[in-house]
Amino acid sequence: MIRKSAQVRMESVQCFSPDGLHNMAYKEWGEADNSDVLLCVHGVTRVSDDFDDLARELSSHYRIICPDVVGRGRSGWLRNPQHYQVPQYVSDMVTLLARVNAPNLSFLGTSMGGLIGMGLASLPGNPIKKLILNDIGPVLNLPALSRIGSYIGQPMRFDTFEEGANFIRSISLSFGEHTPEQWHKFCKDVLRQDKDGLWIRHYDLKIAMSFQAINPDLAQAMQVMMWAAYDAITCPTLLLRGADSDLLSIETAKEMMKRGPKPQMIEFEKVGHAPTLVHQDQIDAVKNYLLG
Repeated sequence: MIRKSAQVRMESVQCFSPDGLHNMAYKEWGEADNSDVLLCVHGVTRVSDDFDDLARELSSHYRIICPDVVGRGRSGWLRNPQHYQVPQYVSDMVTLLARVNAPNLSFLGTSMGGLIGMGLASLPGNPIKKLILNDIGPVLNLPALSRIGSYIGQPMRFDTFEEGANFIRSISLSFGEHTPEQWHKFCKDVLRQDKDGLWIRHYDLKIAMSFQAINPDLAQAMQVMMWAAYDAITCPTLLLRGADSDLLSIETAKEMMKRGPKPQMIEFEKVGHAPTLVHQDQIDAVKNYLLG
């Protein structure tokens, strides 16, 4: 049923970690009584605002929930940064789902958000009816992780928004071609001013600790666990991939299509890691899968 779309609402929910409580902020689009819910979860250094264009397009069909994962954006930070890990994020999503009540749930996760989706969808009795993994799989390319880890923990401060935006754009070129207006929004969403008026990134820099701890042996152990989780997924799944992605290789994507939920795959040309879901062809791919 097509419903009237509604304006976005800002909400928050209190979640638990082994070291105490923290708030997780989320954006909610669409009618509050719609039982068809789409939960959208962003990448490691991004925020809920990444899904604004997609949410506007789909809010007449779904109630759309877009959280800022703990440590990012409008959400609180963890007291112990060692808990910036997928199990904690999955736990927070379970708490969020208890709050929003989602009888008919679809899940879309970009990069880190996709790992969270895989973790949740692998659990017995989970509520996910459809899963979309955006440029992520059980095998994480170590050079790509090193590339991401090289910048996320840097304590950088910028005198002007333009300086900060130039930096954000420089580390986001793998997103592919975008208009100046789209680049401005990507940067505005993840920059804020500190008490001195300087521009900084929106997240707890200590989220980088989990990247810094990865070595080849740990990566191999993680890969075994992630494949086990992936193989336990039974819901219909769509895999999105940037054709030039350095995080999700084509070999891994082809292996994913043979096992576990055996997803269909859609690739986007001239895009690396990860498709931003702001171009109409990318939005249509998601929309057609969910509504088709």
